[in-house]
Amino acid sequence: MNAASKKILIADDDSSVRLVLSQAFTRLGYQVRATGNATTLLKWVTDGEGDLIVTDVMMPDENVFDVLPRIRKERPKLPIIVMSAQNTLLTAVNAADAGAFEYISKPFDLDDVTAAARRALSRPADAEASKAQARAMRDERLPLIGRSAPMQEVYRTIARLVGADLTVLILGESGTGKELVARALHELGRRRDGKFVVINLAAVPRERVETELFGRGEGDQGRLIEADGGTLFLDEIGDMPLDAQTRLLRVIDGTEPVLNPKTGRRPNVRIIAATNRDLRGLIQQGLFREDLFFRLNVAPVRLPPLRDRTEDIPDLARTFLLRANREGLPAKTIDQSALDRMKSHAWPGNVRELENLVRRMCALYAEELITARIVDRELQDHTPAAHADEGPVTLASLVERHLSSHFADQPDGVPAAGLYDRVLQEVERPLIQLTLSATRGNQVRAAEILGLNRNTLRKKIQDLGVEMTRGRR
Repeated sequence: MNAASKKILIADDDSSVRLVLSQAFTRLGYQVRATGNATTLLKWVTDGEGDLIVTDVMMPDENVFDVLPRIRKERPKLPIIVMSAQNTLLTAVNAADAGAFEYISKPFDLDDVTAAARRALSRPADAEASKAQARAMRDERLPLIGRSAPMQEVYRTIARLVGADLTVLILGESGTGKELVARALHELGRRRDGKFVVINLAAVPRERVETELFGRGEGDQGRLIEADGGTLFLDEIGDMPLDAQTRLLRVIDGTEPVLNPKTGRRPNVRIIAATNRDLRGLIQQGLFREDLFFRLNVAPVRLPPLRDRTEDIPDLARTFLLRANREGLPAKTIDQSALDRMKSHAWPGNVRELENLVRRMCALYAEELITARIVDRELQDHTPAAHADEGPVTLASLVERHLSSHFADQPDGVPAAGLYDRVLQEVERPLIQLTLSATRGNQVRAAEILGLNRNTLRKKIQDLGVEMTRGRR
């Protein structure tokens, strides 16, 4: 069937939107009918008209989410593209729950709409598969905030993944909300009645990672068994030691059976991993297993940094003000000058940095109105001092900047116990790995360069899980 024989039904109460879409689809050779209400749309569908629906959510007579089940009952194979200016995770999930082929946020890019229409007309939507993508979310309990284009893509990805049971890898800088996305995938998915178990691999001493994950046996079950029937969230997977990576891969592959002592069976667990590190770079350095990466990277979700979605800052800031007030801090409002100042900041700590800023301003300032002056003072006071124009960048200044960011990223500003050993290991691993690479695996030469006894170097290679690769520069 060619384009001229296919008819698109457009429903939107905005006449300018109807005109723009009608002209675009007509130019592409499609037949078009357009209406400003849901009643007419439903009549056309009942009469057997249309090969595709493009509709807004809010109509003068009915909410389209109330109409879609009737359309589905009448024409179960008819693909539907839903558009909305209410650009929240709830809207995207409800669209998938109602069986929509695609969800597009307003204001829309015309090319996105026409491309979605082509896909829909060439591949009929499977209503049951679409409905399985999203279940039972009827409120906005999940604190994923933002109406920007980058966040719309995140919402669409979540809506597609909640009905599946795929392994997910969440990629994003520190403070972008990776755990929030993991919780959303769990709480909206088929495992929502099971446990959501979290292990932060950056906060667990390296020698205890395997025990934390797999237990010791004899009553010490570990997080994997605890998550049986639910979701195991491996936060900061890039910090997992190589020996633990190897064992995790064997468990995922089934070559090392781990049994739940209560059931006598292997635990049924969905794994969601997250990292702020470049795993492909770690693979090149021999610090992360490539085969494990491919097992985890089945369905990637990429979170944008706050600097790439500054239009979300007003919604985020006002939400954090309300949240702080509910938790007992003084009620505040924020003026436009303060919001503009926030939009000009680079936000190295992302959304977590913004929330911490709002909490500080609520707690420390007597003024009820937060102005640009207050924001500017707080941002200056909490910005690391090392800048390029202050002279040469030293290793010490880079470490100080990294550690300052790490402290700021913690919910209460205090890292987990064992920080000293973790920092030393973070420096030692790449130092030894790069030195061995430079000497093509010659430990005698590497020990000489490092100023270490050869036996000391050999022990550190073993303890830190440094992989030996001979003949590589």
